[in-house]
Amino acid sequence: MLHINLNDQSYDIIIEAGAFKKVGSWVNQLWHPQKVAVITDSHVAPLYGEALLTALKSHDFDATLLVVPAGEKSKSLLQATALYDQLAAFGMTRSDGIIALGGGVIGDLAGFVASTYMRGVHFLQIPTSLLAQVDSSIGGKTAVNTDSAKNLVGTFSQPEGVLIDPELLATLPIKRVQEGIAEIIKSAAIADPILWQTLVDLTDETDLLVHATHVITETLKVKQQVVEEDPFDHGSRLTLNFGHTIGHGLEKLAAFGGLSHGEGVAIGMVMITQHAEEKGLSPQGITEELITMIRKFNLPIAVPDVDRSALFEAITHDKKARGKQIKIILLEAIGKAKIVTIPTEDIKNYLL
Repeated sequence: MLHINLNDQSYDIIIEAGAFKKVGSWVNQLWHPQKVAVITDSHVAPLYGEALLTALKSHDFDATLLVVPAGEKSKSLLQATALYDQLAAFGMTRSDGIIALGGGVIGDLAGFVASTYMRGVHFLQIPTSLLAQVDSSIGGKTAVNTDSAKNLVGTFSQPEGVLIDPELLATLPIKRVQEGIAEIIKSAAIADPILWQTLVDLTDETDLLVHATHVITETLKVKQQVVEEDPFDHGSRLTLNFGHTIGHGLEKLAAFGGLSHGEGVAIGMVMITQHAEEKGLSPQGITEELITMIRKFNLPIAVPDVDRSALFEAITHDKKARGKQIKIILLEAIGKAKIVTIPTEDIKNYLL
């Protein structure tokens, strides 16, 4: 178990194989009996939806399941509005709660809805994807996409608890496992050389899943530290954006569907590090280390035939761009990152 210490918004993260089997007791320890809306997607609902509803009802919660279409396109204001209407029809009040059951899209969408419906209701996270378990389920960032940019509209709103069961990863397609591994590589690269060595010692995605509890815990420790230092993303927490500035732009060009988040981040890490190394801003050979790691887990290192001008436009609409400057994350070594502020126009040099 990890504890996120944020004073009056502190919470615990349960990381335990088989924890989902005790989910009813876990929720009952955190909340008194109330209305609970479980927000999930069309892929996860058939796998775990009814089991969660049964567990909640066995502890006297009045629970319902709200299912959205699977995929990044559901992370929208239109879908959020539809959920508000369903919550109102269910009779949800400010004393009731929402549980996110799913991957990063569901966590972001359900968190956004929970933080804005009636100005905020109780909220818990049960991430079912590796990406959500190692990254998006903690830290309190919620968001939806718009036509302009990914995660453009959102809030900072911490959950009241997170339950991570690595056994839920058994139903993931290998592509979704790889997507989460990109965030694990990122975390190791920016802050944890010991975790990096752990990844070096693993053989492939299957081997990583065997060691999932340990890898998830160590990855979350990286995020725990920066979230506690910088809960609102103004300072050290920005290091978590390594690879994301370019990655989010690539996702936007793919219309939030043709390229996964993890694939975009993997490519973004390589592109920005390669240019930094050429300019002497990162050490020699570090790009090759990164490429070797990314290839081991069958993630891409480049996207052919990208319109660089369109990518620049997508990046400048990203929320990380502030006025005429943008903060980028570069590696000083494996396990150590730095934040560098550059003129927004100069990001074009990293897209060559």
